[in-house]
Amino acid sequence: MKKLFLLICAFSCTLFAHANDWTQYVNPLMGSQSSYELSTGNTYPAIARPWGMNFWTPQTGKMGDGWQYTYTANKIRGFKQTHQPSPWINDYGKFSIMPVVGKPEFDEEKRASWFAHKGETVTPYYYKVYLAEHDVITEMSPTERAVLFRFTFPENDHSYIVVDAFDKGSYVKIIPEEHKIIGYTTRNSGGVPENFKSYFIIEFDKPFTYRATVSNGTLQETLTEQASNHAGAIIGFKTSKGEKVHARIASSFISFEQAALNLKELGNDSMEQLAGKGKEAWNRVLGKIEVEGGNLDQYRTFYSCLYRSLLFPRKFYEVDINGNPVHYSPYNGQVLPGYMFTDTGFWDTFRGLFPLLNLVYPSINKEIQEGLINTYKESGFFPEWASPGHRDCMVGNNSASVLADAYLKGIRVDDIKTLYEGLVKGANHVHPQVSSTGRLGHEYYNKLGYVPYDVNVNENAARTLEYAYNDWCIYQIAKELKRPKKEINLYAKRAMNYKNLFDKESKLMRGRNQDGTFQSPFSPLKWGDAFTEGNSWHYTWSVFHDPQGLIDLMGGTESFVTMMDSVFAVPPVFDESYYGQVIHEIREMTVMNMGNYAHGNQPIQHMIYLYDYAGQPWKAQYWLRQVMDRMYTPGPDGYCGDEDNGQTSAWYVFSALGFYPVCPGTDEYVMGAPLFKKATVHFENGNNLIIEAPNNSPQNFYINSMSFNGEAYTRNYLRHADLLKGGAIRIEMNNQPNLYRGVKAEDLPYSFSKEQQ
Repeated sequence: MKKLFLLICAFSCTLFAHANDWTQYVNPLMGSQSSYELSTGNTYPAIARPWGMNFWTPQTGKMGDGWQYTYTANKIRGFKQTHQPSPWINDYGKFSIMPVVGKPEFDEEKRASWFAHKGETVTPYYYKVYLAEHDVITEMSPTERAVLFRFTFPENDHSYIVVDAFDKGSYVKIIPEEHKIIGYTTRNSGGVPENFKSYFIIEFDKPFTYRATVSNGTLQETLTEQASNHAGAIIGFKTSKGEKVHARIASSFISFEQAALNLKELGNDSMEQLAGKGKEAWNRVLGKIEVEGGNLDQYRTFYSCLYRSLLFPRKFYEVDINGNPVHYSPYNGQVLPGYMFTDTGFWDTFRGLFPLLNLVYPSINKEIQEGLINTYKESGFFPEWASPGHRDCMVGNNSASVLADAYLKGIRVDDIKTLYEGLVKGANHVHPQVSSTGRLGHEYYNKLGYVPYDVNVNENAARTLEYAYNDWCIYQIAKELKRPKKEINLYAKRAMNYKNLFDKESKLMRGRNQDGTFQSPFSPLKWGDAFTEGNSWHYTWSVFHDPQGLIDLMGGTESFVTMMDSVFAVPPVFDESYYGQVIHEIREMTVMNMGNYAHGNQPIQHMIYLYDYAGQPWKAQYWLRQVMDRMYTPGPDGYCGDEDNGQTSAWYVFSALGFYPVCPGTDEYVMGAPLFKKATVHFENGNNLIIEAPNNSPQNFYINSMSFNGEAYTRNYLRHADLLKGGAIRIEMNNQPNLYRGVKAEDLPYSFSKEQQ
């Protein structure tokens, strides 16, 4: 009996440990079955630590190809250090390592090896693959700035490891007596100063019997050092069957000396120990949100999305010999003290990703916010798209949202004076070289209240709508800081500029000429032109701070709801003439069988939640479940468009919990309906929030009633401060909508118009 009891206890402990390994549900290959024409995520398997400075990935694409790993590929060319946030932005600071046998082949085509997904083990913290061409098993496990490789070779007198520093300027040096290769790569895709380098150190645990350097494709067995357009190195040795060779690698954007410091992150850990620590690191952050009462695919989708939400923006700072943060500035080329983060586009991530960090991971966002202050000090602007420095991509001045939302939710930088100075600077200037940073067209916007259609400023209506919301964010900060009344009133007035583009005839937003007339001809189905990667049907809803104002413009609640309903009812027709081709964002809308709703791109992702502002939350509950069930899966084709640095993933994480930050800068999250029977959020302050919906099911996706800490709750929103106090939300779900809940004026979420009355 005693033995049975012990067995039961052991089994229970095993189940508990298994249940708390959230990494088991993460599929880093989710979204990797993508192409130029159709994105199902445009992701790659990022083998990394949360927010790590360096990621590693198997490389199937050609050197310089943004599609560096594609699920449908069948050959691996190397194992690559990567910082790539998306294939469209491409990579920087990259080099690769590849085991080969037989001949010392450097050419990426000739050294490539067949592989199969059945021969892959892919986790966030560890990767393993069998390279059939060379009969070599490759394993890797990273820290934030270093990685350990283990190669299991066959019996062969000619076993080699290739180090490729890539083209566009690189350097390698073999140091045989230390079993070491050092080098640097300058390969980048923009956004770097002239002195940009990524320095790397590779240490092996086996003496070299062969060594050669490569310069622009020419093998040099007599030279141990090369600096050229495309440099590389090959070292070799005799191996016995099953012999394991280790490579310890680290890199730095600062110097070789700093790279050596970064290498110490590996310590003396074995592959198993390092992978174990990586697993623990991921479980610490993934376990901040525990979900229960779903099916296996839902668990896999949720935690895969949460993993994607915790990669970007990545750390761009290093730790000096005294333990202090220090960074190479991608803005002025200097080495400076303090934090720096990069590889994110605020046009995407202000919406859901940064609010998720503010709610669940505020300590990391405190570092990010301090890094943003450093960016302003080093470049004169807050970033809008950084990789690693300012990049000319997308529209809007959404750094205002990212900074305001954090500050108003208690994540406060030390230098508030500089924060506000930078917000005002960005609102009234444009970067002299990078037009997407600051506000392109600000002169017109500040004078007329909109960016005109006919003054050669592209995507002008989208800019106007986002600038108006950005002004509201600055207004929120100005109020908090008790700035002069005149200043506060200025940004309050500008926050209403969205009204200047509303066309009463179509009840949609429309480009407007300098003389006040609307653009003509006008097609609500035309992508681009006055809008950004969407059409008027998608962008009209971008009034995050004032949905009630938009309702009023449309003629009231009934008309507003009809317009929203129409988005799903209108067939997926489109006008692509602005682009001259069907861009992938258009194709992703057409294949989803959800009318003109284009969830695969960001402008419309919040729209469904606007039903709550119109007193019809049940429609939000219906469509949200449709999107979660139909547009997300845990497989290689798991997304319905670009994943975009955590934003599309964060949308799912929030929506699966049952609420979403429609308007960052407020303290409200707008209600949807939970996907799981139970979710527990563990806040950094020690409090826990439990969300229970015990009768949740595929059929029961409507909220019948809800209580918060035992009190009946009918509001269509939750407050940030209330959530942080912890407690219990209990939701009774039903298969029929409750048409009488969430319909009163006091149930509706925040709108700026109400504040102004």
